Amino acid sequence: MVRIEAEALRALADRIAGPMAQAFEHAVNLMDACRGRVVVTGMGKSGIIARKIAATLSSIGTPALFMHPVDAVHGDLGMVVRGDVVLALSASGETEEILRLLATIKRLQVPVISMTGDPICAHQSNGKLSTLAEAAEVALDCSVDREACSLGLAPTASTTTMLALGDALAVALSEKRGFKEEDFANLHPGGKLGKKLARVEALMHNGDALPRVSAETRMPDVIYEMSRKKLGITTVVEGEKLLGVISDGDLRRLLEKRGKDALDLTAGECMTRDPKTISPHEFAATALAIMEEKKITSLIVVDEDWKLRGVVHLHDLWGTEMV
Repeated sequence: MVRIEAEALRALADRIAGPMAQAFEHAVNLMDACRGRVVVTGMGKSGIIARKIAATLSSIGTPALFMHPVDAVHGDLGMVVRGDVVLALSASGETEEILRLLATIKRLQVPVISMTGDPICAHQSNGKLSTLAEAAEVALDCSVDREACSLGLAPTASTTTMLALGDALAVALSEKRGFKEEDFANLHPGGKLGKKLARVEALMHNGDALPRVSAETRMPDVIYEMSRKKLGITTVVEGEKLLGVISDGDLRRLLEKRGKDALDLTAGECMTRDPKTISPHEFAATALAIMEEKKITSLIVVDEDWKLRGVVHLHDLWGTEMV
């Protein structure tokens, strides 16, 4: 049964790359030109797929919503306004609940993109189209040779094809609109994806939690600041500008080399002058990659002119579920 669905997807891919390429591009262009929302509708199993397509479109930058066709004929059709695009799913293309919406949608001059089981690409010259496909500005071919159901009745391969075609439209549209990783992060503030795509500035220690000393600070006071802030590190600054950093490892190596004489030194004499830094606008995933590459547990957060903004520690990334 899985092979039947896989074969249906292969056939769909061939159509998108071949005889349906122009229609597919037209559909993407219609949605790209849309200044409202993409309203996705479908009944039964097609309705379930329609909900998922609407969710995918919204998650990658195209405002979209699902409209149940039964609710629509009882008042919800008011959610469709000029400037929208309707994406209608129906395996038969004759779903009564959807066809009853067409007159109002046409009156609003809202373009319709259909996804039906009409074998449009196989019968381009003389095939009779369903009512929905005939009424649509763009009719997309979701036909399958057979369903995966042993009775050939339950929507299986056909709904899989609709889902894949909806995903293809959404991804093509996001690429056309230049949707970027940071845009995706902004639309996914919660859950594991949101945590992985969190910005460094949302995770870093700053303000009173940020360890900092001046270049003239004596080492006993440096050690006290490191112990008090509990990050295993302190920054060395002049005003707000970062000069260097002193870590627990630096301190141990210094004591091994100089013994108690190390306590007579200043932070400026002991600091590392070229610490690893990161911008506050970078992703948490980028910070983790740098820490893993350099085998360090902290990164100093600075802006373009080396003004100190904070410190992000490996422990801060644990909550992102990346560590």
